[in-house]
Amino acid sequence: MRAPTDAVWPWLVQLGQGRGGFYTYDRLEQMVGAGIRSAERIVPELPQLAVGDTVRLSPVGGPTVALLDPGRALALSETMDLRTSRSIPPLPLTWWAMDWSWSFTLQPMPDGASRLLVRTRADYRPHGLLAPAMAWLLEPTHFVMERGMLLGIKRRAERAGLTPTTAAGDPPEPGNSRTRH
Repeated sequence: MRAPTDAVWPWLVQLGQGRGGFYTYDRLEQMVGAGIRSAERIVPELPQLAVGDTVRLSPVGGPTVALLDPGRALALSETMDLRTSRSIPPLPLTWWAMDWSWSFTLQPMPDGASRLLVRTRADYRPHGLLAPAMAWLLEPTHFVMERGMLLGIKRRAERAGLTPTTAAGDPPEPGNSRTRH
């Protein structure tokens, strides 16, 4: 995206229900009862995010911060009860559990822009026909919402007014309408 990493990072660390939201399709989030409202600005009053904090997906909970490398990486993980969307202990094993992680890695680019890499991993514990059914239902929904979130972060970070320099290190010339996307 055409924004430096320091313009993207604040949007990542205010993710969550009751925080900055998920910068995606708020109406869909509200239709499923998540009560998400995405911020259009960085909210400095929010508490700082730390390892062990919960990033709520809904009023019933969400994953915890497993890794926090300021300006570079954020990783979340959770074992969730698929029936209730509540966090549960990883042991004892239950039939309706899903272990999952969600990571965000920021890489600065030579031209001052940044690349945001996002990875989601899920291990569905139900066996037989139920595991593929869970993947078939959840993964396309997550893909659509995550894509919306990435576009929302991109729009907000680029709008912050911090424009990266060109590859040569010089600022873009005034009036130059040719930009990379």
